[in-house]
Amino acid sequence: MPSPIPVTRLLPRDFGLKLGVCSSPLTKHSGDTTLRVPVSAFHGNLAYRLWSSVIHWRELCDLESIGSGGFGLVFKATYFGETVAVKHVKCAKNKLASRQSFWAELNAAHLRHENLVQVIAASTQANGDDLLGARGDSVIGTIIMEYAGDVNLQQVIYNAAEPLHTGSCVRYAADVARALRHLHAHGVVHLDVKPANVIVSRAGVCKLADFGCSLKVELVRDRDGSARRMEIGGTYTHRAPELLRGEDVTPGADVYSFGVTLWQLLTREPPYEGERQHILYAVVAFNLRPDLNKDVFDGFD
Repeated sequence: MPSPIPVTRLLPRDFGLKLGVCSSPLTKHSGDTTLRVPVSAFHGNLAYRLWSSVIHWRELCDLESIGSGGFGLVFKATYFGETVAVKHVKCAKNKLASRQSFWAELNAAHLRHENLVQVIAASTQANGDDLLGARGDSVIGTIIMEYAGDVNLQQVIYNAAEPLHTGSCVRYAADVARALRHLHAHGVVHLDVKPANVIVSRAGVCKLADFGCSLKVELVRDRDGSARRMEIGGTYTHRAPELLRGEDVTPGADVYSFGVTLWQLLTREPPYEGERQHILYAVVAFNLRPDLNKDVFDGFD
């Protein structure tokens, strides 16, 4: 189950403290059902500040819709004068899954790394519903993140007219690998690594995004050490076979997904073709994998 927001954060000395409420509906706490997290008014570069559990709605403006998905809407906006991305998580048909997706997005919110999309602020309060075009009863939460770029790695791979340069492929792969190394060093597994979840900046830097399927490794097991039975999300073409078999979640699952992503980067082809259930069965029962016998360097500079 996605982790709750940590109770405390170390804050820079120039932060003006006040308390904001942002508690996980999936977690019960003895004596109190609410986590209170120190937050501050922002200034300077938002992406490199520690994240806040309060959104200053009056500072959020110039919203432009740039995408939508099963759990909500994504906007480009301005926050304290800086360009940001805003994800508004709404209640889908599966309300529990919607909540899990929102709280999972915050599993890596405290981390700061050049190859991770940074969380700036998050709120479970509905103050921005009118602004974001949602009804109060449909709101799970809102997350403000750095605006990392206009395109993702999926678009870079499949929309380019010319083959990708070898140097670019190596640089993109190294960026994703660095992001995963940082995540795993802090006990977080992403569980949905794929080209569409890697943002490519105008400078050509890759940043891993979309943590809606992520888990904290220590929360995957109960106190007695036994593995919890959990519903693991992610994209079926990139999902590690051990997860399909119901085995323990480990960082190795991300390594497998990274391998499929690297294969796509090199071949510029989809990993599999055919019906979803047929592919899943073949991956588990017959060790189906992307074809490693392809001449992946055909056409490379």
